Amino acid sequence: MKRFLSALLVTALFLSTGMPAAAGPARKDTLTWAQGADVTSLDPHIGKETPAVMVTNQIFDTLFTTDADGKVAGQIAESWEHLSDTQLQIRVRKGIKFHDGSDLTARDVKFSLDRAIASTAVSYIVNFIKEVRLVDDQTVVIETAAPYAAALRNLAHPSSAIVPEAYVKADEARFRLNPVGSGPYKFVEWKQGDAIKLAAFDAYYAGAPKTANLVMKVVPEAAQRTIALETGEVDIATDIQANDVKRVRENANLELLEKAGLSCWYVSFNMKKKPFDNKLVRQAIRHAIDVETIIDAIMYGAGDPAGALIAPGVFGYSGHKPYAYDVELARKLLKEAGYADGFSCTLWVNDNQVRIEVCQAIQAMLLEVGIQCEVKVMEFGSFIERCANGEHDMGYFGWTTSTADADYTYYSLVYSTQVGAPGNRSFIQDPKVNELVNLGRNSTDEAVRRKAYSDLEDILQDVSNNAPLFYSTINAGASRKVQGFALDPAGYHKLENVTAEQ
Repeated sequence: MKRFLSALLVTALFLSTGMPAAAGPARKDTLTWAQGADVTSLDPHIGKETPAVMVTNQIFDTLFTTDADGKVAGQIAESWEHLSDTQLQIRVRKGIKFHDGSDLTARDVKFSLDRAIASTAVSYIVNFIKEVRLVDDQTVVIETAAPYAAALRNLAHPSSAIVPEAYVKADEARFRLNPVGSGPYKFVEWKQGDAIKLAAFDAYYAGAPKTANLVMKVVPEAAQRTIALETGEVDIATDIQANDVKRVRENANLELLEKAGLSCWYVSFNMKKKPFDNKLVRQAIRHAIDVETIIDAIMYGAGDPAGALIAPGVFGYSGHKPYAYDVELARKLLKEAGYADGFSCTLWVNDNQVRIEVCQAIQAMLLEVGIQCEVKVMEFGSFIERCANGEHDMGYFGWTTSTADADYTYYSLVYSTQVGAPGNRSFIQDPKVNELVNLGRNSTDEAVRRKAYSDLEDILQDVSNNAPLFYSTINAGASRKVQGFALDPAGYHKLENVTAEQ
C-alpha cells in the first residue's frame, strides 16, 4: 500500500509541477510521395488518369465514397433514398466548406454533375443521369432515363467530384490551374513536370488531416522512385516496378504494400485501320503473344493472365479463359486473313520503362509470325490524346475498373458512343454489344446483369477488339516511419490519415 501511495504522490508531483510526460516520436509536417507521371489536369472533370486522380482525390470530395470493405457510404451525401427506380433523392451534409470559405450546397452538387455530364473526358461515369433537380439548398433529386444499378458507385468515383459553382464560373481557366475543392487538402502550387504542393484544410468537415502538408513528386523512372524511397527523399512511392520489388522487401527501413488490384493491361486494336479491321488478324495477334513469359520475365511474377478486361474482384466477372499462346494457330489465322507473309505496323506506348519492355517483348513475339511491329514511345499526355484521335495502329493500355462494377469498364471501352477520348480506343461499334451493355446497366436484377456481362464477354472473345494480357497487383513502397497508409484497389490512395515520423 505504501508503494502504491508513493506512486500516486510521484504522479501528482509531475502534474502539479507541469513536468512533461514522455513524448512519442516527432512527426514530419510534410509527407512526400512519388509517382511515375504528372497530372494531365487538376480539374477533376478532365483529369481522369490515375496520376491525376491521386492528386485531385486529396483536393475534392464526392457525394459517396467506398469504405475499406468496398461498401458504399455517404460523404457529401448525408442521407439518400430511392423515390422510384429512376429517382434518387440526396440530402447534402450541412456545414461543409470549400477551401475559399464558401458553403457547399445542393446548388454546387447540381452544377458539378451537370458539368461532369458535359465533359467529353468523364461523361461516361455520370451520363446515366437524365436530370439533376434542385429541391432546396440541401436536397437534389437525380433522375435517370432507366434504372441504373451502379449509380451510387459511379457517384463515388473521383471524376464525380463536387466543385464550387461560383468559383468555377468566375474564371474557369483559373480553376484548372488553382483548383478549389472541399477535400482534406487544399491546393498550393504546381510546378509542371516536377511537383505539386498541398496544405491541410483545417476546416475539413471530417476533421483536419493528420499531416500539415503533402508534396507529390513526379519521378518517371521507376528505379529513381525506389532510390528516392531508400534515401528518404520521399516517404511513399507508388507503383514499385517488378524488378525493384525485392530491393524494397529486403530493406529493413522500408515496407512493400501489395493488394489485388482492379486493373487489366491490354493491347487495343484500332479497328478503323487495316489490317486491324479484320477479326482474324486480331485473333492471330492474341494467339501470338506469350503472356506467361511476359508476366514471369518482365513482371517478375506479379500478375495473372487475363481472359477479360475486368478483374476477378469486379462485379460481372465471368471467368473467361485467356487466349492460348499458339504460334502455329496465329500463322494459320494470318494466312486465312490474307496476310501469310505478315505486315508492318506500330504499337504505341507511353514513356514508362516496364510498359516499354512489355511492348518490346510483344514486338519480338509478333516477329515470330511475320509481323514487323515498331514500338513507338511517347509522353503520356500525347499518347492518350493521339490514341483518342485514332492515330494509332495498336496501343498498350491499362484500365482500372475503379467502381468495381463491370459497367464502368464495358460502357467505357466497348460502347459505340464512347469512341475516342472517353475510352473506346478500339473504335468498336457493334449493336449487339451495345444491347448487352445496356442490359447490364439498366437491370436491377443481379442475375440478369451477370448473364448480360457473360454473354457480352462471349462476343468480345470472338471479336477481339482488345487483347487482355494480365491483371496486375497494386503496390507501393513506404518508409517504416509512415503510419496509417492503406492501398486503394483502384490506386486512388487517400492520405488525410497518414503520418510519418521524423
